[in-house]
Amino acid sequence: MKRMVFSILVDNTAGVLSRVSGLFSRRGYNIDSLTVGETENPAISRMTVLAHGDDQILDQIRKQLIKLEDVIEIIELEPGESVTRELILVKVSAPEKDRQAIISIADIFRAKIVDVAPESLIIELTGSQEKLDAFIKLLEPYTIRELVRTGITGLTRGFGDISDYIED
Repeated sequence: MKRMVFSILVDNTAGVLSRVSGLFSRRGYNIDSLTVGETENPAISRMTVLAHGDDQILDQIRKQLIKLEDVIEIIELEPGESVTRELILVKVSAPEKDRQAIISIADIFRAKIVDVAPESLIIELTGSQEKLDAFIKLLEPYTIRELVRTGITGLTRGFGDISDYIED
């Protein structure tokens, strides 16, 4: 199975998220990660979708997406040719005896402590999925109470902007 990150420029209109995600569900494709937000042009949103499949399935996903009325452009975020990141917030049990060890792990990963309570810490970390997975693995002995991930997002490297993909 191959992993593909699609950066999809869409019209910023009501229902576009439903139409794109519906395309995946109607055809039985799984979305591993989905993020969406407005771009520097308020009329356009960028959806970042992570999907797995063989070459035929990923090609079919691309072909079906481009047929959608709201889709302006699809950019494949290839490793080495793009920068992708994910954000995680982790609430971990942190009694006094474990607190320094947890803070040390956070420091190694350049994570931020964003909330301190008597028995827990909330830690914020941004990075690759592999970095976040490694961080979580190191925190497991300290009891992860809650965890949330934003999903992957990214841009292609180098010069270029949204105007390269839209017609005037």
